[in-house]
Amino acid sequence: PPPATRGAAPLSPSLSSPLPTAPAAAVRLCSGAGGEPEAAGGDGAMLRHLARKLRASGPVTVAEYMREALTNPGQGYYTRRGGVGQSGDFITSPEISQVFGELIGIWYVSEWMAMGKPNTFQLVELGPGRGTLTEDILRVFKQLASVLSKCDVSVHLVEVSPKLSEIQAATLTGGKVRPNPEDESAYMKGITKTGIPIFWYRDIQDVPPGYSFYLAHEFFDALPIHKFQRTEKGWREVLVDIDPEVPDQLRFVLSPSRTPATQNFIQPEERRDHVEVCPEAGVIVQRLASRIEKDGGAALVADYGHNGTKTDTFRGFRNHKLHDVLSAPGTADLTADVDFSYLRKMAQGRTATLGPIKQREFLKNMGIDLRLQVLLQNSGDTATREQLLHSYDMLMNPEKMGDCFNFFALLPHHRLVHPDKKDKPQSKSPPPPVAGFNELLLK
Repeated sequence: PPPATRGAAPLSPSLSSPLPTAPAAAVRLCSGAGGEPEAAGGDGAMLRHLARKLRASGPVTVAEYMREALTNPGQGYYTRRGGVGQSGDFITSPEISQVFGELIGIWYVSEWMAMGKPNTFQLVELGPGRGTLTEDILRVFKQLASVLSKCDVSVHLVEVSPKLSEIQAATLTGGKVRPNPEDESAYMKGITKTGIPIFWYRDIQDVPPGYSFYLAHEFFDALPIHKFQRTEKGWREVLVDIDPEVPDQLRFVLSPSRTPATQNFIQPEERRDHVEVCPEAGVIVQRLASRIEKDGGAALVADYGHNGTKTDTFRGFRNHKLHDVLSAPGTADLTADVDFSYLRKMAQGRTATLGPIKQREFLKNMGIDLRLQVLLQNSGDTATREQLLHSYDMLMNPEKMGDCFNFFALLPHHRLVHPDKKDKPQSKSPPPPVAGFNELLLK
């Protein structure tokens, strides 16, 4: 069977039945349970750590649970494993086809040209996975070297996982990297195989200011979410706790009363009965928007998500299969759909926003059909042609990735403003359409 993509999966069944309410006060649970819990598969260090924490201080928010399970320095999934690709736990679009990254590379060059070809170009990727996407984009930059010749191009990767940053360095530089001294914001730097300076950071705030193009592909979906349930007594937060009946299992419970997150993140006009909110995503979008407003550039977000309509989307992946989110924490990828309406709200009008539009529409507008024809004509053997058609189907088929992935962009307001001809008869022609979100006019 084709490898699982994190977007094309049913929801976790965990919240389909009514949830118990957590004890009103944090109490030591399961104190009579013999020994520490051990996770399925013998990988129980994270579960033991969480169990101790829950017994000592009571239930935690889903956001805190995700943060521990994914990025705990000793046992977190991303810090220890980070299973992207065929051999990992899920596969992403760049791993399926090089065409995906090439078209994104063309998007950046096209926007750079539409914005008047500024003389610096920082490509900043958040959570770059194995570096495959950046590699495909850099190949496009190399092919368009004559266009970018007068531009000072550099690559900046924001990555918290030591293991993944090593893989990225091997992919992109062939090992030509060195650690950076403590007093500098980048923890590692080098030169890419195509001869471009490249830097690694732990936080977007460490990336130097300047004209930048940002990329977040399957980044926002792994940020911690808070979950809320509407009850007869009003909104309650969904928490994670030890199951008192089964000491080696975790379960979802409802907060006995409103939590600070309930008061801060639920909009008064909310119509859904179950809501997921990712405050960290909001903070990052605010930072991107203020940087773009101040220094210029654009941000492209590609992820699966919705426009403020979905409810329970929290799920886990392990070995390309759906995995119970509360089972064996630290051994599976945890993810939730991105709420693009929330990202738009958090941009706070500092930038214009475009999308979300379906991946298949974006790639079609970017000329994927033409690119596929060229590759098919140039491929000599049947196996390569079959692989090209299979990967095209994975990316474009509405039943696979075509409809569940979306593209969303932040752009400076002036990029989209059409000068008013009546007031300014001398004004220049209107700005060119934004590639991907409109049809790309191939000259």
